[in-house]
Amino acid sequence: MEKEYVLLVPWDFTPVAENALKHAIRLARRIKENVKIYLLHIAKREKDIPELLDDLKKIAEIETESTGVSVQAIVREGSIFTEIGEVAKEVNAFLVVMGTHGIRGMQKLTGSWALKVIANSDVPFYVVQEAPERDEIKKIVVPIDFMIENKQKLRLVYELSMFFNLTAHLLVRKSGYSQTDNIRIKGNLNFAKKYLDERGIKYEIAMAEGKEDFWKETVEYAEKIDADMIMIMTTKDITALDYVFGADEQKIIANDSKIPVIAVNPKQLGVGGGITF
Repeated sequence: MEKEYVLLVPWDFTPVAENALKHAIRLARRIKENVKIYLLHIAKREKDIPELLDDLKKIAEIETESTGVSVQAIVREGSIFTEIGEVAKEVNAFLVVMGTHGIRGMQKLTGSWALKVIANSDVPFYVVQEAPERDEIKKIVVPIDFMIENKQKLRLVYELSMFFNLTAHLLVRKSGYSQTDNIRIKGNLNFAKKYLDERGIKYEIAMAEGKEDFWKETVEYAEKIDADMIMIMTTKDITALDYVFGADEQKIIANDSKIPVIAVNPKQLGVGGGITF
């Protein structure tokens, strides 16, 4: 039985959600077969669900007719911080394609809502701020540091390489840490090279200079090479303090260059859309 690719798009009837749908449609058109998109709206009150579902079904029907991609509607009551992840697991989503405004206003104090949503999901998130500029995905920046969870990103690079002629740009965190961490960085890089070589995936290696925080150098490097996306791991066992003070991935997700970001949770290994080795 062939794998079904499900793309879940959180929908709040805003232009940001429309941008996310455009990214999802781009992916769906490249996958071509066994692919569907679900638009998901989270209602505040149960009594509002019928009307919202009717409105969302109309949008889904228009998109299906105009794009040729199967688009369906789901409306649930609850909190975006839990329901999006629950529905993603329920429909066995390959990716959640979510739009974000970045970090604005009070979110600078309370933390990124996008990161809170992502941290409560077992499915990878593809977070976008604007509509796609081109049909291709050619350059993916994959930061490599000393965390063992780095390896989990590579499966998704492989999955995307089935549909796009892409190059993985491995950005290596500069050494200068403890001897143990330096060994782990080298081990993660060697693992990545072997994994990509075995699957015939093109890659390039670049070294971060170490003059700034690694997250910032990652974004700057992605902007320099005109990357189509950045692929990151989220912080393992993320806490409220990470939201308040800003975990590094939060800063990447809301980057000012508005480069799309795929975020994979460490706990996702072997769950959901097939992130396995």
